[in-house]
Amino acid sequence: MRKLLQCITFIFLAVSVSSKEEKVDRVYNRGLNGKEHFENDIHNKEYDHEAFLGEEAKTFDDLPPEESKRRLGVIVDKIDHDKDGFVTREELRDWIKFTQKRYISEDINKQWAMHNPENNPKLSWEDYEKLVYGFIDFSNVVNQEDENYSYMVMRKRDKRRWQMADKDGDDALSKEEYGKFLHPEEDEYMKDVMILETMEDIDKDNDGKVSLKEYIRDLYRGEDDEEEPDWVKSEREQFDTYRDKDGDGFLDVEEVKNWVIPPDFDHAEAEARHLIYEADGDADGQLTKDEIMSKYDLFVGSQATDFGDALARHDEF
Repeated sequence: MRKLLQCITFIFLAVSVSSKEEKVDRVYNRGLNGKEHFENDIHNKEYDHEAFLGEEAKTFDDLPPEESKRRLGVIVDKIDHDKDGFVTREELRDWIKFTQKRYISEDINKQWAMHNPENNPKLSWEDYEKLVYGFIDFSNVVNQEDENYSYMVMRKRDKRRWQMADKDGDDALSKEEYGKFLHPEEDEYMKDVMILETMEDIDKDNDGKVSLKEYIRDLYRGEDDEEEPDWVKSEREQFDTYRDKDGDGFLDVEEVKNWVIPPDFDHAEAEARHLIYEADGDADGQLTKDEIMSKYDLFVGSQATDFGDALARHDEF
């Protein structure tokens, strides 16, 4: 178990380091699947596939085309809640929300079983810390140059999140509390700790606010003498026009929160509108099964993808 968790931690750190050309995203409330709908201004089809199908799936191309299309038809029938032959925006939105909630629930169950194999009523911080960080010697960590410094930062953040999720203060989490620890974006009470983590990452001079330079440097890892991609120039405009609401040249904590956790924006609603716009051949504001099937690639994709959960569930078909 310890070796497995060690590997998971190393993988986490590896995927957290992006190439200098890649855009780093900070918006926690992408909500649907952790992906950008548009990556560097290019439409990302996987966003649509994962929003529609859900996460934690088997490779989609493992299914023969005929079978995958049959299962897509079954999904359409499930979405059409009132069985009138049309998928409305509301029905599609509710389905997308359902797939996201199912993913979160399954992720919590999986992580709880991994960290609490005996399924005790609560998981103590001491046991969690031993499982996740017990293989690391922190006694010699002095500065950022030490190889275990990143793990020390992760442990500190985990501890802070743990304490936030631990409502009764007994230094142990119930499964419900552990879910808040894993997915703080789902709980209003936990969102402040996410903003604090973001500020720590970006605010390099520790002055309590984010300058344009810090903002861009966090999103883009290019060298100073390199020509910036167009999307970076667009982000500069975003900073001035939308992020820096009081126009003082910096983002304070509230402005960072509005950026990272956009208020009053329903991602499932936006995705439902997008899918209907793309597939609604007769422009009547709703979708028939034929319209969805004719846009097969939009909804489930023809390329290999790691996300096809709804199509891979044999018990539902």
